[in-house]
Amino acid sequence: MYNRSFMSSVAGFPVASAQCLNLPLFPAFGGVKLLDCGLNLEVFERKVNGTLEQNMYVASSVQMLTSKPEQLTSQNITSAAKTVNNLLSASMLNKSVAESVVATISQLMHTDEDRYSEDTYDALENLTKTLEDFALNMGNSSVLVQPNLAVQSIKLSKWTPQVQFYAATGLSEYSPERIGLGADAANMASSSGRPVDLLLNIKLQNDSQKDWGNKNLGIGVVLYENDKFFNSKQFNSELDTKRRVVSASLSNRSLLDNVEFTIKPVNTAGLTSYDFACVFWDYAHRDWRTEGCVKIRDTSGVQCECNHTTNFAVLVSFRADYTYSEALNWISIVGCSLSIVGLVLTAVYQIKTRKQRGVNSTMLLVNICLCMTTYYLLFIFGINNPVKSSKASVSEQNVIPSSDLQEIVDQGPCTAITALLQYFLLATFAWNILYAAHVFFLIRNALNGPPRAFRTIAMTVGWGTFNHTDIKSQDSLILFAYLVNKEYMVLNSLYLIVKF
Repeated sequence: MYNRSFMSSVAGFPVASAQCLNLPLFPAFGGVKLLDCGLNLEVFERKVNGTLEQNMYVASSVQMLTSKPEQLTSQNITSAAKTVNNLLSASMLNKSVAESVVATISQLMHTDEDRYSEDTYDALENLTKTLEDFALNMGNSSVLVQPNLAVQSIKLSKWTPQVQFYAATGLSEYSPERIGLGADAANMASSSGRPVDLLLNIKLQNDSQKDWGNKNLGIGVVLYENDKFFNSKQFNSELDTKRRVVSASLSNRSLLDNVEFTIKPVNTAGLTSYDFACVFWDYAHRDWRTEGCVKIRDTSGVQCECNHTTNFAVLVSFRADYTYSEALNWISIVGCSLSIVGLVLTAVYQIKTRKQRGVNSTMLLVNICLCMTTYYLLFIFGINNPVKSSKASVSEQNVIPSSDLQEIVDQGPCTAITALLQYFLLATFAWNILYAAHVFFLIRNALNGPPRAFRTIAMTVGWGTFNHTDIKSQDSLILFAYLVNKEYMVLNSLYLIVKF
């Protein structure tokens, strides 16, 4: 049965709910549950007791009060987590309470992590522990599925080499048709016709077959759509990628051989998976750990193997997917080449006709052409990114990445090329400023020309001073150069008028 709450609201707050029951013949609504609008989550935290009717009322009320998770505060989330944790631990627990509790947990997985406090993480951590125990004791072949959470358990009356749990590929929300747990779960997944994006194999020891008897091994699995309940301090999420967490637990852990699970990472637009780590949540250290887990290279997905049961996850790091248009590449090369030819011809012409305009004017124009020509040559031969052709290689060691965004290490002379491009670009602006100053002096001193030391000052400024400005002042320098060059055409026109 797939449960959802349908609610009416007054001023944005839900006041009643009804469960959608997937009956054999046709779907129908369950009984309507009313909410006392004068109560809040903090009050319901203290109302959990041994009465089944009271627990049913608290469970349905908390479900309604958390139906808008984006509006919950840190205290609301903490109180809701503590309340559903107490309900799962209560001795008086029936299917109706369990369904409401699982629905509430699924809604809490939509809350904003920025509002979490240390108390919130403590309450959520305790909730994951209780949910793991609940999955073991919820009954034979029982399943509870909500959009962000799936809980299922089975009892093995006879020995089997392995038990499989799968989640078929589908929409972002889980449904009973996408979840399967049992010895023939793989056949169930293949018969459904859907590809599987998560497969968990729980392998049992061969020696346990001899003295199996009436052990009735219980296995519980909890699948979380994201890792919001697991606050890692050593793994930083910068891309807001989805990381599913799957929990496997056995009533008798001595029968376990190993656990294998395969997860297909969901790539984000413009990113590809680079490396991964197979981890489990260590409650003692309150973070992800890798002890007892190894990663296996597999073309079908990310495969891991662990020698114990707990909450498992795969931490994947992504990198930018470099895509280049070949047409734009050739357009850049042809355009820059034509510019180089034009600059070289301009410099040659200026040198051959230098007697007609003076040494200073020729020097300034030639240096401008030299800076721009060098800049274009660096761009053509040095701008190719060596990372675009390199393939991501999965490391052999199972090491937790520091972030889900892989920073590409500088390969080759990238830093040197970048520094030279910056230098010659600023030098071009500097020489244009000096040329504008030269025109200004020619207009003001039509007979005397620029100062005697102008040539020395120009060489110092053009190739040195302006090009060593710090990063913060470069934007101002470029803006100033742009304004000066904008006035250059006006000054040059005035100079020609005065001369002729």
